[in-house]
Amino acid sequence: MAVQFRGAMTALITPFRDGAFDRDAMAGLIEQQLGAGIDGLVPCGTTGEGATLTLDEHRTVVRFVVEQVRGRVPVIGGAGSNNTHHAIELQKLVKEAGADGALQVTPYYNKPNQRGLVAHFRAVVDACPLPTLLYNVPGRTGCDLQPRSVSELAQHPSIVGIKEATGLAARAQEILNLVPPDFAVLSGEDAVILPLLAIGGHGVISVVSHVAPAAVAGLCDAAQQNDAVTARRLARQLAPLARLLFVDTNPIPVKTACAALGLCREELRLPLVAMEPADRDRFVADLRAIGVAGLR
Repeated sequence: MAVQFRGAMTALITPFRDGAFDRDAMAGLIEQQLGAGIDGLVPCGTTGEGATLTLDEHRTVVRFVVEQVRGRVPVIGGAGSNNTHHAIELQKLVKEAGADGALQVTPYYNKPNQRGLVAHFRAVVDACPLPTLLYNVPGRTGCDLQPRSVSELAQHPSIVGIKEATGLAARAQEILNLVPPDFAVLSGEDAVILPLLAIGGHGVISVVSHVAPAAVAGLCDAAQQNDAVTARRLARQLAPLARLLFVDTNPIPVKTACAALGLCREELRLPLVAMEPADRDRFVADLRAIGVAGLR
């Protein structure tokens, strides 16, 4: 079987206007992404501030993305929670909204051990079978899904891959050595897209692709076509942007950048707050200095 989810996928922001979901901004962002060659869209994850959306908002955002995309690329809805029952509820929600798959993060704050992590993910996909990507981001969650646990979970027919966000190529290599060939190993760190692809990984769920979608898509395409010269050139081009978009807690910088590009308002949901004006001015100046076009 072929890998189900691969290539350059964007972890979509959730645009807000006066505290509510901004449908017009999301529609424009989706068309910008698809026009640049992005291979998939992931709403309501970390970058989409999924943890602060109500159930109705979560459902509305995923359904809107599915309807706007109209089958042109896969839509993978964020559905994770540190409460297994709530994660099941979100899994059912994204399935009912028409998503092609779900993204399930490791339960944050609770700090389960490996047996608990395996039991959590199995409970979710047993309750609601849907092609599901595991999401390991220990820097944000306080727990780390180990490669042996990934290998165990990869035997479940509904668990089809992992967004691996330790930023360690050695970790991705260990996972690749343990899982079936049709199990997707995707980078969750924009800084290591090329190293992961070079060792046999399958793509990225990206933040940087909001600002440079064509370059991120081109990097993945070049790596898959064994065009090392183009892949290295694009990786070098993207490196300063990948550093800059993580100078503050994600998604504060990327939302600031998207607002500067006219894609959305510079509006976040508490407990996240916008940059101070002086910091924003420096940030936009830095974007301009590294060659980001279209800034306002």
